[in-house]
Amino acid sequence: MRIVIGQPKMEKELKQLEEELMAHPDADMFIFPEGYIHANLEQACKLAGMHHTAIISGYKNPKDWAVIIDASGDILLNRAKYGEGSIAEVKGWRIAFLLCDELVLQGLGEQPESIDLIVHPIGVGMFSEEQFQEWIDLAKNIAKQHQAFMIGTSHADGSYRGAETSIPIAYCMNPQGEEIFIRKNDTRTILLDTETMQITAYEVAGWS
Repeated sequence: MRIVIGQPKMEKELKQLEEELMAHPDADMFIFPEGYIHANLEQACKLAGMHHTAIISGYKNPKDWAVIIDASGDILLNRAKYGEGSIAEVKGWRIAFLLCDELVLQGLGEQPESIDLIVHPIGVGMFSEEQFQEWIDLAKNIAKQHQAFMIGTSHADGSYRGAETSIPIAYCMNPQGEEIFIRKNDTRTILLDTETMQITAYEVAGWS
């Protein structure tokens, strides 16, 4: 599985997603932050179908919703934040969803079936070093508990309730709870190949 993990700036359109889709035509899946799709769910579905690539992110309706769109542009998962029903299958991978602070407030609980990947779109950066470490530690524990890859990413900008500190975050843990990569204040796009475990970071003009 070739997975693109983006840390775009907040925007009301999907220009940064479109740029990345064109830049990575061989990717199987794109993971973008909570709320990135904003009010453009229909357009995101069209982009997924046009580029034959799954898109995992979140949108506003008017509050935050989690969404998984398959490579045909069909919605596989669509639920409100703090809701239930968070398993979908993309290209043979069973994917569970934690939306931002669901990581802290509810976790995944017990899952009746095996999971291959847990996605964790985050709205904005961490408001302290302590929060950064807390979320990384929780992600490691959850990945190990469910024996699944776990990937999280936030926007490159924005802060939580006007906090003075905002630390952009992106990470990936393996099914043993070990880090594949952890990004702090590094908003480069990541391309992860889960077969070779090769990680490639890309600078994106205008993002940082």
